[in-house]
Amino acid sequence: MGVTWNAGLYQRNCGFVWEYGRDLVGLLSPQPGERILDVGCGTGQLTAEIAASGAEVCGIDRSETMVAQATVNYPTLRFQVGDVCELAYREEFDGIFSNAVLHWVKRADDAAAAMARALKPGGRLVAEFGARGNVAAIIEAAGRAWQSLGVGPEPALPWFYPSLAAYAALLDRHGLDVTFAATFDRPTALDHGAAGLNRWYEMFGRHWLDALDQAGREEFCLRVSRLAAPSLFRDGQWHADYRRLRIAGTKA
Repeated sequence: MGVTWNAGLYQRNCGFVWEYGRDLVGLLSPQPGERILDVGCGTGQLTAEIAASGAEVCGIDRSETMVAQATVNYPTLRFQVGDVCELAYREEFDGIFSNAVLHWVKRADDAAAAMARALKPGGRLVAEFGARGNVAAIIEAAGRAWQSLGVGPEPALPWFYPSLAAYAALLDRHGLDVTFAATFDRPTALDHGAAGLNRWYEMFGRHWLDALDQAGREEFCLRVSRLAAPSLFRDGQWHADYRRLRIAGTKA
């Protein structure tokens, strides 16, 4: 997840991330006294939802700024900086939860292995993240806009968007029996009206913006908006074309 996160911008503009993740906590069904690891906890909203069940929860995130904000938001909960691929835990958790994070982890095999090691026998993993085809229209518009600028090779995409079959097979290789799996479209309204798509790129598409100077960024965003509007702008609001993979598994 080699991304520098702006925790304040995330918390102000990206409430849809944890709002849509609330029913994922229901799939986890944390119980009082269980130990739960929240992988990619962000600013802590869903960590707090899990803690409200009476479970003992630890939130980890690779971003120091996210962990700092989570600690401010929920000072009685436990948060720490950590990389899911480098988890040092061995059979310590009854459950692992992860919402909207694993598509940032290109070392997917290492992440799956580390999560499997961290679970107790019979422990469960519940995760949701971007599936194959996620934000396809946003990516296409960005690619066309970038090419039209004539500024050199387009930056590599930072995301891992697997098919359901591929990710289920990955978990199976690491000893997790898949008990539920689904992919589905989730068109998501973005806040800030006509500026919503620009805000999305500022938060999640920095690999494009950071490769340009200020004038280039402004022109890129203008061109992207023109190209994406026919499919993503309606009723005065932008909508991201999210496609999600939701999966649960149990450690054998």
